This record gives sequence, structure tokens and C-alpha cells, in this order.
Amino acid sequence: MKQYLISMYQPAGVDRPDPEFLAGVMREVEAIGRDLRAAGSWVFGDGLHEPETATVLRADGDEVLVTDGPFAEAKEYLGGFTIVRAPDLDAALEWGRRYARATRLPIEVRPFQGEG
Repeated sequence: MKQYLISMYQPAGVDRPDPEFLAGVMREVEAIGRDLRAAGSWVFGDGLHEPETATVLRADGDEVLVTDGPFAEAKEYLGGFTIVRAPDLDAALEWGRRYARATRLPIEVRPFQGEG
């Protein structure tokens, strides 16, 4: 089976949803994780801290420059991801659809290179 990255994008500059709404989203996301494990499709996944916690490394000749914060200003940022095993893109997209419905966030599904 191929592996696919399911990326969840958060809108930048938007307040966090109220705790009750967020608790419902997290219950649905946890249910998807259980279903992925039961199907033998779970590889790895987790949420990420805010982009301000990022450290960016950039090669400049023989030196590597280290800067705090996101690389660039953006309207969205990567909020979390899941890696799944699926027989094909259609199956991976079904998992992505479930995440989109559960989170109401933009979801990107992308295959890894080097797999048949």
C-alpha cells in the first residue's frame, strides 16, 4: 500500500473556536484515528504548535542561518497532519474527506514519492 500525507491547514489570525465546538471536533478526529488503526491504515499523525514556535534553518553558502518564527507570512499554516496507508488515491481521499467534515478546515492529501 502507498503512504499519503493528509495535511490540515489552520486559518492565520483567527481566534480559536470556543471550547465546546473544539471538543466536538476533537471527538470526531479521535474517532477517525481509531477507524484508521482498525483498518490498518494508521502510520503517524499529530497536531502542531502555532507557527510562532517554528525555527527556520536556511543554508547560505557554508553557513546555516537560524531564525525564529514562520518562514513567511501566510493566510494559513500547517496545523497538523496524519500519514496513512491506502491502496490508492481514492481511498486516501476518503480519509481526507472525513477529516474535512470533522474539522471544517482545508485538507490536502498528497502521496509520498518512491512508492509504486
